[in-house]
Amino acid sequence: MTVRGDFKEPARPRPDLVIGREELFAGAREQLSGGGSVLVHGPAGIGKSTILRALAAECAESARTVLRCSATESESHLPFLALADLLGLVVDEVSDRLPAPQRTALESALTGRGESILQRDGLALRLAVLSVFRALAAQGPVLIVADDLQWLDPASAELLGFAARRLGGMPVRMLCAVRTDTEPQGQQHDLHLRASPPDTLAVRVNPLSRTQVAALLHHRGCTGLPRSTVRDIHRTSGGNPLFALELGRALAESATPPSPGEPLPVPTSLRALVLNRLEMLSAEARRTLLVASAGARPTLALLHAAGRVNAEAETASAAALGLLATERETPGIRFAHPLVSAALYAEASAQERRAAHAALSTAASDPIERARHLALATTGTDPRVAARLGEAAAAARDRGAPSVAAGLGLLAARHTPLDTVPGPDERRLVAAEDALTAGETDLARDIARQVLARATEPADRVRAWMVVIDAAGQAMAEIDAVFPHALADAGDDPRLLALVRYQLAWRALLMDGEMAKAREEAACAAGLAARAGDRPTELLALGFQAQMETLMGHPDAPATIQRAMREPQDPRVACDHNGAGAARFRWLIMGDQLAEARTTITALLHEVQRRGMVESEVHFLRGLAETELRSGHCGRALDLARESLRLARDTGIGEAATAMFTSLAEAAGGDVDRALALAREAVDRAEEDGDLIYLSRALGALGHAQLVAGDAAAAVQSLRRVRELEEGLGVVDPARGRWHGDLAEALVRIGEPSEAQDVIDVTREQALRLERESVLAVLDRAEALVRAARGEQGAAERQLTSAQDRLGKLGYGLEEARAAYALAGLRTLPQALGFARAGGTSMPGPTAYDEATRLFRRCRALPWLRQVESASTVHPASPPLASAALDTLAATERQVAALVMEGATNREIAARLFISVKTVEATLTRVYRKLGIRSRVDIVRLAAERRTG
Repeated sequence: MTVRGDFKEPARPRPDLVIGREELFAGAREQLSGGGSVLVHGPAGIGKSTILRALAAECAESARTVLRCSATESESHLPFLALADLLGLVVDEVSDRLPAPQRTALESALTGRGESILQRDGLALRLAVLSVFRALAAQGPVLIVADDLQWLDPASAELLGFAARRLGGMPVRMLCAVRTDTEPQGQQHDLHLRASPPDTLAVRVNPLSRTQVAALLHHRGCTGLPRSTVRDIHRTSGGNPLFALELGRALAESATPPSPGEPLPVPTSLRALVLNRLEMLSAEARRTLLVASAGARPTLALLHAAGRVNAEAETASAAALGLLATERETPGIRFAHPLVSAALYAEASAQERRAAHAALSTAASDPIERARHLALATTGTDPRVAARLGEAAAAARDRGAPSVAAGLGLLAARHTPLDTVPGPDERRLVAAEDALTAGETDLARDIARQVLARATEPADRVRAWMVVIDAAGQAMAEIDAVFPHALADAGDDPRLLALVRYQLAWRALLMDGEMAKAREEAACAAGLAARAGDRPTELLALGFQAQMETLMGHPDAPATIQRAMREPQDPRVACDHNGAGAARFRWLIMGDQLAEARTTITALLHEVQRRGMVESEVHFLRGLAETELRSGHCGRALDLARESLRLARDTGIGEAATAMFTSLAEAAGGDVDRALALAREAVDRAEEDGDLIYLSRALGALGHAQLVAGDAAAAVQSLRRVRELEEGLGVVDPARGRWHGDLAEALVRIGEPSEAQDVIDVTREQALRLERESVLAVLDRAEALVRAARGEQGAAERQLTSAQDRLGKLGYGLEEARAAYALAGLRTLPQALGFARAGGTSMPGPTAYDEATRLFRRCRALPWLRQVESASTVHPASPPLASAALDTLAATERQVAALVMEGATNREIAARLFISVKTVEATLTRVYRKLGIRSRVDIVRLAAERRTG
């Protein structure tokens, strides 16, 4: 069909709703906007048609004529059908321009009166199609949109390819989609690429990530699915959006979710994709494939051990049908797509599945796998099976696979009789704690709720309440009603009370914003745990107490850290993100001991990764990124921060805090707009959760990003809120957020040097008491800007030089570079104004920025490098104003006037001087009034008179 460019099409898909394809869209959009063509390819269901429609909706607006065709397999035998779809409605308006032989051949093809026309008069028909495209292009841009090229009838495909290869120089673009294999070596798109214009960009549509699948399911209404279920959907679908949506809908329609070890319900629509090929296999071959689908890592050797004596021949026949893709370099057997395995398993009867698991329970070499298969082959309770599963869960836990341990623990609970020790609820609680370790908070919370619904033992109930609280993370407001129940269940038992008091310490911090109260609750929890002989809880409480004392600037912090580091230690608590190791890391990095902090956090990160402790991994990735950022390794910090953010988004753990820190990393070494977006996200999440602690950090990140972006007024607004929040929270140590220098600098930029000096004076008092050397150096850098604003040029330069030297010696590479940048700005401005202050060291502008450029480049601080490049292009070559006029102007007014002489716009002046455009406008108004002039032109005239005089 044909659509003219001046018609509006209904229900156009929006590109922002095509999940996870941002980079693909950007590349395709750039190619099409430059007049090129695009071929989108990938396997069935991957989203090619959705992408094609979204791109076509955008490109159609710039085309006079849009030609469309969408082929189907059932119609692919009809000759010239696609050609009729493309040209049927437009051929009449250009047919009179075709030579008679071409017109006759084209009419015969389009009307179906000459099926053999391509063989009988092929050249005339080929030229006719090309002539039509040329005639349409002469009237305006043409867009050809063709979906499912693999089903194009051969005649239309040949004609379209002939014309496409000869469209050079014409305003004709092709946007096509074709199905290709999932195998990397599948190159069917090459055939279609050769039939496309020479400049065609081939774009492969790849599977979605787990996070993108989660976003897709949520967007399409499949909400409320646990993250563990989304993980299973992603694995089963292979990241294919169509398959994922079908699986999600089947789960939404299912009355009960699958139990651990059971497959996802595979809807009939997806089973049909593979079952027709399965019917071509023998019954024995299907049983062999069922055993392979039940195994974790199937091999021919495993199949033989499971009693499948003809495994080679049976898997070979399955591979020939496209059901299996045997590995070339390993003995493993791999299904062509995870959905094949899932559909095969879902189609089997319960008895067939149990038989497969029974065979694997003796064939598998791994004891964990043997125990799992034994459980899935057994019905009802069986203490022997439960004990085997408990041992397997412990082994999985030791291997650093807590997610596997959680699944095995739930299977153990299912097979545990009520009158045994440990009982079913005890096993469920262990499984819930394993799920927490693995970052599967939804699963952990669901298990705990199941236990609370029937448990009567206080120890079991308190333990379940602790899982519910831990699963809530920072959003404690959502479960605030839990605490009275937990206290009631704990009674007077010091061991149980210690657990609850430890959580109350977190509540006091996150919900009430009272660090002193949080410290008291943690100390109380530590004392109760010590009385009860519960060393793990005592260590966690001491670690928390130490962190509070560090942030408060409390003198007992070092002693509390030492108490938390004493033996005996619990191996798991020792590397927990709330343990003594984490508290010591925070103490080191706040005390400028960057090298030791890096060693400490690296060791902690390696240990939690080995143990599979996902929440701690998110925290420690962030901590290592912070260490690298402080050291001026911005590229490395950005990589680590982005990795941490991906993990946080994937698990739903610490998203606000990780977005906050990633914003800082983006502002230092990445993209400032991205930094602003992440900081705003963190602020919104913290406010939604009622988390005052991370709200102050998020606002600090937002203020920093706004400062880097050149919006000093907004930065001041954000950072003033941080100051108010931290005063209320009782945060004393300025090394916690390190926002004070940014606030002072932003205040100078908006013309508030007195308030900036007040911030510096108050902060310096605390930094001196706590011996925070890097904070003191940053404050000196900010104070130098205050002095420069007051006209104390020489003193400002000396203070900046000293600050830069101290920051370099402490190892703060980015802060050192920022000091060099500020110094370059000060040294450039006097020459721009035509004078140098006493004690100043004026030098030519371009060379003044060389040191800052070198330091920022060493740090890979890309946003700051862009600022330097912008500043160094402003050359102070304009003539000075008359000395009498200069005497009447303040320092900022002189700077603005000098830049006006150079021809800078108000926006350019604002960026150059790090002030707002409104401040530039107000400053110019004062300049005009003091000099008795009316416009920018008069400033230039005064300078010219001075030069000629």
